[in-house]
Amino acid sequence: MPVIFYARVSTAEQNLDHQVAQAQAAGFEIDEIIADHGISGVSTTLVERPQGRRLFDKLRAGDTLVVRWVDRLGRNYRDVTDTIRHFMRQGVVIRTVINGMTFDGSTSEPMQQAVRDSLISFMAAMAQAQAEAMKEAQKAGIEAAKRRDGKYLGKKPSYDRAILDLVCDHLACGTGPSSIAKLTGLSRQTVLRIKADPANAEASLQKWGL
Repeated sequence: MPVIFYARVSTAEQNLDHQVAQAQAAGFEIDEIIADHGISGVSTTLVERPQGRRLFDKLRAGDTLVVRWVDRLGRNYRDVTDTIRHFMRQGVVIRTVINGMTFDGSTSEPMQQAVRDSLISFMAAMAQAQAEAMKEAQKAGIEAAKRRDGKYLGKKPSYDRAILDLVCDHLACGTGPSSIAKLTGLSRQTVLRIKADPANAEASLQKWGL
């Protein structure tokens, strides 16, 4: 059965090749890549996106849908949970690159179903919470940019948009700071600062235009 990798690349700083390479490095053998470019996961549901709509038409029982993390499907709690459960009912297996999560509808044992559904809900809620935090940080960054008027911007961040997204994804999944530092090349202290104040990390990128 085919393995289909879906990516949502919402900004110019994000990179499709990076997401695909990350999946391949994790051991996924991808048969087809489907991607939406320049589309927000907050304001559009998966079915509203041109290529996201294709997934609903294309995926069949036994197929595997691979995403970097659930936030690639969307950043709206209801949309993400409804989407994953729809595909599971169709017999599709959903797998994430980060933390190697697998969701399918094969289990009939109530406790296993409850644990699976709780995990889906938690990850979807984290995706929305992260998006809301980023939105507030962007507003703060814009306001700071208006006020600075040529003043010192502070130390330039040692990360870019793609790296910050990766750090936040792993933190949301419960990955430890040391592991994230090794994966991203950042110092452990930098990861801890991002964990302690993700809004400030986002604002720093905004101030520097990264």
